[in-house]
Amino acid sequence: MTGSTAQQADYASAGYGHHLVPGDRPALLLVDPAQAYTDPACPLYAGVEEEVAAMGVLLSAARTAGIPVVVTRVDIRPDGADAGVFFRKVPALAAFTTGSPFARYIDGLAPRADEHEVVKQYPSAFFGTGLAEHLHTLGVDTLLIAGLSTSGCVRASAVDAMQHGFVPLVVADAVGDRDEDVHRANLFDLSHKVGEVWSLDRALELLGTPVA
Repeated sequence: MTGSTAQQADYASAGYGHHLVPGDRPALLLVDPAQAYTDPACPLYAGVEEEVAAMGVLLSAARTAGIPVVVTRVDIRPDGADAGVFFRKVPALAAFTTGSPFARYIDGLAPRADEHEVVKQYPSAFFGTGLAEHLHTLGVDTLLIAGLSTSGCVRASAVDAMQHGFVPLVVADAVGDRDEDVHRANLFDLSHKVGEVWSLDRALELLGTPVA
């Protein structure tokens, strides 16, 4: 994953970065594909249009492959009380208060009626949501993870996926952040301490989708 040769060598010598082997029961976790990140009128706009396009490709492939799909969205009370310290720390989360147009799904990335939607108030898709139990019931052992943003809800969800026993496969082309350096640093750290960071093409191959 991204990182200088010296960084790669340092982490390897310290014993980080052992590769995890995916299981045979994957699911897709699409984290917070909200219009807040694609609408320039929102303070959270992140310029992630290319990554959003990749999310659409991955979502389509997951549906064709017939694997479970989970899509998350943030819905916070207008007073922020249900998001606690998180809301106090990041006032920009007002973009996700109930009824905000910025909280709506990006066109084409909303869950279908037969897919699992997780409504959350905190970064991780697992925190207080019952997602782990849902996935364990389905026999899922591996999570392809896409969405927004890399350093926030994607990272938190990947860490919790690992902690709940799922192999996290973060799809680098299908996650994004407002700052490229922050994005790359988080992918580097995730790849060495939490899970695997894969390209979109590799994820599509796992799903049996021909890669152009």
